[in-house]
Amino acid sequence: MIRKPARASLALAASAALLISACSGGNSASNPSDSADDGDAGAGAGGGTLVVDTAFSLETGDPGRNYVPTGSIVLHAMYETLLTFDGDDESTPVPALATMEANDAATEFTFTLTGDRTFSDGSPIDADDVVFSLERLAGMESSKANFLMAGIEVTKVDDTTVVLTTTEPSLQVPAIVTNPALSILNSELVEANGGTTDDTDAAEDFLGSTSAGSGPYVLDQLDLTSQVVLVPNPDYDGEKPAAYDRIVVRNVTEPATQLTNLRGGDSQLALDLSGDQVAGLGSDLDVNSVPGAQSIFLLLNQDAGVSGTLANPAFAEAVRYALDYDALLELAGDGSVEASGVIPPMFLGALEEGVTQDLDRSAAALAESGYQGETISLRFPNDNPVGGVDFTTLGERVQSQLQAAGIQVSLAPGPFASEIDPYVDGTGAFSMWYWGPDFADSSSFLPFGPGEKVGLRAGWTADAAPDVAALVAAAKTATDPVEREAAFTDYATAMQESGAFVPLLVPARHFASSGVDGVAYNSNWTVDLTDLSPAE
Repeated sequence: MIRKPARASLALAASAALLISACSGGNSASNPSDSADDGDAGAGAGGGTLVVDTAFSLETGDPGRNYVPTGSIVLHAMYETLLTFDGDDESTPVPALATMEANDAATEFTFTLTGDRTFSDGSPIDADDVVFSLERLAGMESSKANFLMAGIEVTKVDDTTVVLTTTEPSLQVPAIVTNPALSILNSELVEANGGTTDDTDAAEDFLGSTSAGSGPYVLDQLDLTSQVVLVPNPDYDGEKPAAYDRIVVRNVTEPATQLTNLRGGDSQLALDLSGDQVAGLGSDLDVNSVPGAQSIFLLLNQDAGVSGTLANPAFAEAVRYALDYDALLELAGDGSVEASGVIPPMFLGALEEGVTQDLDRSAAALAESGYQGETISLRFPNDNPVGGVDFTTLGERVQSQLQAAGIQVSLAPGPFASEIDPYVDGTGAFSMWYWGPDFADSSSFLPFGPGEKVGLRAGWTADAAPDVAALVAAAKTATDPVEREAAFTDYATAMQESGAFVPLLVPARHFASSGVDGVAYNSNWTVDLTDLSPAE
């Protein structure tokens, strides 16, 4: 089934006065029934065991430190946020733990906790928990996700009310608070186990072994390289009780193995299949195919200390116009599209068309760049396909095309776990990565700008491109719907004309399942495990 995704952020921009009312380690993962401990929690859901296969990008069980897709999948089932999105509708955040009202200037957002909700240990959720959770994220400088709280102040009004304030207008705040990194934690429990609101926080190990949230599921087992096991929260008092007695999310890096497991009944849901794989499936399996929100891109570091003489926009331009994007798209299968810019097509401000190969322009830029025929190394994760797109195969085609344009490239693949740090630390000169939105709003792609989070990973400072930096600032603070869309389009256009990034593809997402209802793609947490249930 092909689904058209919601055009995220339109609803957010529609009004300046916002109101939301309540209303393996590898490819042969062990049998979950042999490895997961039933424990005391979780009895009685009645749905049996659900096994989900995906290629892991998992670094922690601590919501405040999570910034990768697999982490969001499992944490979203264990923890709740103030607002959330309903299934695959990412047009407007809806109440989760709280309702929200915003002032006309979009600088003050008042959250009121709803009902008498409790954590998994039975203790009540109150405003102190909200303040602690958000201030903890903001205060942990080592967290890859702490930038989500940049410029946001948190104030307790009373036991059920918290206000988030920003200096500049920030229509994206309602979408930001849906990110699993902003999950509400049991503050007393976390503080008792090392939690603080600064970089002295020592609660990560504790949160990797237990749950301190209020979601329908709790953590039973977490192994960052092989599997995560969830069981029902026995004290859950929300509207979406667990449907399964156990959910096992396994690390299966090869899409072909995911499909084999599904066909053989070893799993019930595969998340990383390609368009070609699902095209041949029979009627005994259900298929969900939708345009994705994750872009695969090339990063060309602009820091001379990292890239030497090739740290210049001209070399990036040479690479940008050397590539045959149609030929790259052939590797992504049905439903995938060329990345028309840093903003994927489903989001406000996205460009209509991408770059077209222009070898003459590439050659002129290459001559201007000072390139002397040296071989550059392309780094990428080789165990983390996106939408079934294998990075090694894609890297080989990029290598071939660049070499045809006179740019010598060697491939340097590595596991996600070893490649992520050089990428995040900004020490990689030339790399291929992917980016998905942190929240369903076009502002989630502003970090590519100069001086921003991803821009700095490419050594691209605001001083290096002040005009583009100004476009970032304009898009961040625009509140008029028409002006906001124009601001994002201006930003996307400028990013496509210059800069440190070469967007390549936006792979479609293809899920296949057997006997599971509720499967739908969400750009924030990929699939909502709490929406899944045995097929009726």
